[in-house]
Amino acid sequence: MLKDLQEEILRLKKSRHAAVLAHSYQSAEILEVADLTGDSFALSVKARELEADTLILCGVRFMAETLKLLCPEKKVLLPVPEATCPMAEQIQPERVRDFREAHPDYKIVAYINTTAALKAECDVCVTSSSALKIVASLPEKNILFIPDKNLGAYVQARLPEKNIILWEGCCPVHNAVSEEEIQAAKVAHPNAKVLLHPELPAEVVRHGDMVGSTAEILHYAQNTTEDCIIGTEKSIADYLSLTRPSQQFHLLSKKLICPDMRITGLRDLLRTLEGQGGEEIQMDPGFAKSALRPIEEMIRLG
Repeated sequence: MLKDLQEEILRLKKSRHAAVLAHSYQSAEILEVADLTGDSFALSVKARELEADTLILCGVRFMAETLKLLCPEKKVLLPVPEATCPMAEQIQPERVRDFREAHPDYKIVAYINTTAALKAECDVCVTSSSALKIVASLPEKNILFIPDKNLGAYVQARLPEKNIILWEGCCPVHNAVSEEEIQAAKVAHPNAKVLLHPELPAEVVRHGDMVGSTAEILHYAQNTTEDCIIGTEKSIADYLSLTRPSQQFHLLSKKLICPDMRITGLRDLLRTLEGQGGEEIQMDPGFAKSALRPIEEMIRLG
């Protein structure tokens, strides 16, 4: 049955001149039929090279919005409209606008995991892999870093020369992991390398042998023969376990399961290709120009 669904998806992709983009946190069966896989920003950048007229984003809403901003001429579909990211919606654009008016000397830096509406109020976006480099390159000393306080704290600790303000935003999945859990994982697997995402709390991140984005965690794990403790969404550990059976990949915490990333299934993707489901992402051109500006600045600086 699973194979039948996948074969029908592959057939419809070809006939509809469509491409499927799947975030690395998606299920294995979706990754298997995807034209592109990777983290959110990498998907959007690579998508510009595709000849497909329609792009179907298997992930969450802010990723589909970013994809539309970078590929405005293409039709962008989100298979499950309810797939969202809590962190992306934790800060309202009006709050940032008010902050800018009160603090005109601050540069406003937004993690890519934000809504298009919030991006439109910011100066530059960053990814988890480029945040440190981009913030370090900014001439301004005063920085408002939103929405992820954990990624912001990671940058803050490494750039003491900057005055970085953080607000109470975070990924609720990564933020739920405790220092006690990582200490227990290291005791249980003393010879394993610890690979951590900077969305984890600072008291957890300090125990890492390597700290980086989803793509960087995958790259590290795929280029070592050692066993690894994986400190990000469970799907990454699952994928590595399937593709590298000679190694052991231990999930840092059972809490590392993102329900929003797991909403999308093969049937949702199939219905979208059939024209029976999904939502087309549309944006006013004037608004899109404002939201694209900090992304273009990220590309220039990163």
